[in-house]
Amino acid sequence: MKHALQEVVVSASRTAESVMKSPVTIENVNGTFFKGSASPSFFDALENVKGVQLLTPSLGFKIINTRGFANTTNVRFTQMVDGIDNQAPHIGAPIGNAMGPTDLDIDRVEIIPGTASALYGLNAINGLANFITKNPFTSTGITVQQKTGVNHVSDPNSPAKMFSESSFRMAEKLSEKFAFKINVAYTRGTDWIADNRTDLNGGANTGVGLPGGINNPAYDPVNGYGNESSNRRTITLGGRRYVVARTGYAEKDVTDYNIQNIKADLGLYYKITPGTQIIYTYRIADLDNVYQRANRFALKDYILQQHAVEVKNDIFQARAFMTSENTGKSYNLRSAAENQDRRFKSDDNWYADYTSAFNSAMAVPGTSALQALNAARLAADRGRLQPGTAAFQNTLTELADINNWDIGSALRVKDDLVHGEAQVDIAKAIGADFRQRTGLDLLAGVDYQTYIIQPDGNYFINPAPGKTYDTFTYGKTGGFIQAGKSVWNGLLKLTATLRADKNDYFEIKYNPRFTAVITPDADQSVRMSYQSGSRFPSIFEAYSNVNSGGVKRVGGLRVMSDGVFENAYLRSSIDQFQAAVTNDFNNSGLTTAQAIEREKGKLTKNYYSYLKPEHINSFELGYKGLFLARTLKVDADFYYNRYNNFIAQVEMNVPGTALPDSIPYYLNNRNQQTRYRMYTNSRSVVHNYGGSLGLSYLFWNRYTLGGNVSYAKLSRTENTDGFEDGFNTPEWIANISLGAEHVLKSLSFTVTYKHQSSFYWRSFLVNGQVPGYGNLDAQMNYDFLKNKLNVKLGATNLLNQYYYSFLGGPSIGGLYYTTLTYQL
Repeated sequence: MKHALQEVVVSASRTAESVMKSPVTIENVNGTFFKGSASPSFFDALENVKGVQLLTPSLGFKIINTRGFANTTNVRFTQMVDGIDNQAPHIGAPIGNAMGPTDLDIDRVEIIPGTASALYGLNAINGLANFITKNPFTSTGITVQQKTGVNHVSDPNSPAKMFSESSFRMAEKLSEKFAFKINVAYTRGTDWIADNRTDLNGGANTGVGLPGGINNPAYDPVNGYGNESSNRRTITLGGRRYVVARTGYAEKDVTDYNIQNIKADLGLYYKITPGTQIIYTYRIADLDNVYQRANRFALKDYILQQHAVEVKNDIFQARAFMTSENTGKSYNLRSAAENQDRRFKSDDNWYADYTSAFNSAMAVPGTSALQALNAARLAADRGRLQPGTAAFQNTLTELADINNWDIGSALRVKDDLVHGEAQVDIAKAIGADFRQRTGLDLLAGVDYQTYIIQPDGNYFINPAPGKTYDTFTYGKTGGFIQAGKSVWNGLLKLTATLRADKNDYFEIKYNPRFTAVITPDADQSVRMSYQSGSRFPSIFEAYSNVNSGGVKRVGGLRVMSDGVFENAYLRSSIDQFQAAVTNDFNNSGLTTAQAIEREKGKLTKNYYSYLKPEHINSFELGYKGLFLARTLKVDADFYYNRYNNFIAQVEMNVPGTALPDSIPYYLNNRNQQTRYRMYTNSRSVVHNYGGSLGLSYLFWNRYTLGGNVSYAKLSRTENTDGFEDGFNTPEWIANISLGAEHVLKSLSFTVTYKHQSSFYWRSFLVNGQVPGYGNLDAQMNYDFLKNKLNVKLGATNLLNQYYYSFLGGPSIGGLYYTTLTYQL
């Protein structure tokens, strides 16, 4: 920070180029940024980068997103380490930085907040982050780091807990040809606790005068499991119809929040010639923490491994890698809770006991309906397994080892991802004078990727007849060619890219990109781009086969779900229909049959169908400028995206009859219909747009005042059809920071404030409003022993104001820590 703001060179466009002349928005942050961040890790620090949204499913990891459609399983955002995808195969997206670099090995991070499909293909439809690590030829030595902190301060669910992360890096250049590096990090702590008790079903019994909350017989708290819609029935009690749910358990009852994560990597670098390297990398991660996707999961002994080989020089590069995943002893928290209840007493017996106890209570003169309902629950729950007892824990352990979510909760997935790619700089390959003679830059690349799934019978099955447990694959092949040319003495650079991808189940898709960059001088540039991108369904969207809380979650390929779409009715219409029937029974004096006949017109036949690839057209306009002797940096961008065939989920139920007159009666009875949650495509054209502005000003030669603001907005042509778009993004995210280096000898500091507006969260687990919040982070650090030892004191959420980054996730408080980094 002692010097004016400088330009950097980035590689996220698959070729080294000046960030000032990049044809798309690229955010580039390096070691100086990470050292000055108040966040405890480089990954956490990305939350303050312009245009970036981070979700926090766990203290152990966060999820990056840009430009909307956020999810804890972000299949639209690609995350790489040195150009190598580090996704968990069955998820189709990374689990935070679980298998990524340590703080000691990170060199810089490049983020493309917007579609990068033309160059990177599948999964890069929303954006891309490339974590670039240190090269052992140029960054050698032994470095150790110890982070020690405390969280859960003033947490009503937990006393204060210690947090620890120990890291080690060793890198040596053994000769001019060979170098290696080893990294290890071990994290321990207590995770943030998810215990939101807001009633998600508060309106279920308002027709009989009962509000939402603890006295609602259909009470469904956000982080309570076993009392969801599939665990509820509408029953007649005392001549009135009530919606009643089983009692369920809190999340904290069915998991521990102990974090114990370890990751390590080995890199071997060999120079075949001075300009050509061959690199072998091995990475491994062993996770124990809580993860959220459609349900919340306790990850236990969850292991990811990756082997990668790369050969590269300034003309070509080729790489291949294989990622293996074993979910170990992980289990589904929702299934654990509901099957704890069912182990104690079946649903049929519980509701029979509830009804009998209600009738007995009402026989006592002076007893109100609410008193009878509460007495009925106490009676039906008598003998229920209690959290904290040996019997409860033993049952929980048994359920976690049963790989069938109808009766157990185990997550048992084993799979692999195999990937190979090659890229060549055609202009350089033709000859040194080609670019000089023609002014053309030419680049081409190809890639192949396949998932290898070992079916477990619960999460995945092989759909081929008689081959349920046989290994199957799901893959795609793609390639691109790119041409660029500078004209008017370098004032304007034009680039055109064409990408083609072919998936096993879909026709070939062509996606172009056209860009223009105007650089009137070395300190200013205007960029414009149009990109087209296609996303094939992820392995889970295509092939899932899960009984999830009474709902069959099935992949949208015809081979997985043949016949479901044609015979189903939208659950959104069924819910309206059932609520209307109940209201007519309770308040209009109609019989159930009369109410069904009156309200059956509310039922809507499913009009969705089998999966097709998702497609985006993206337009972007941006500006970068340096002013005031390069002490003021301005970076702005605006984008507009148009999605066709947007992939998400719709719930639909298939009645147990094909007779038209009987269908409404079956759809009024939960036991006479099969519930599905299908991956499909939106029939609407989905639009989103937004922009961001970043400013950074260096003054008095050492102080930096910076800030950024991002805006994101979703627009749709239809909003009432039951389709879950899951935009899940605040309209406004803003950061402002003040920092300085060496304000007093080697003392440096940073103070950052982040604000995020309220937004609506939509997911399978829970829908609802996420409150806005503002956080203050701060750090100061000092270099000792001639800069060999750095001591950092920091705090995130300094004021300890607990908040949720998304609905269903944990409540996040302050983390207060110190980091000691010593380089031998």
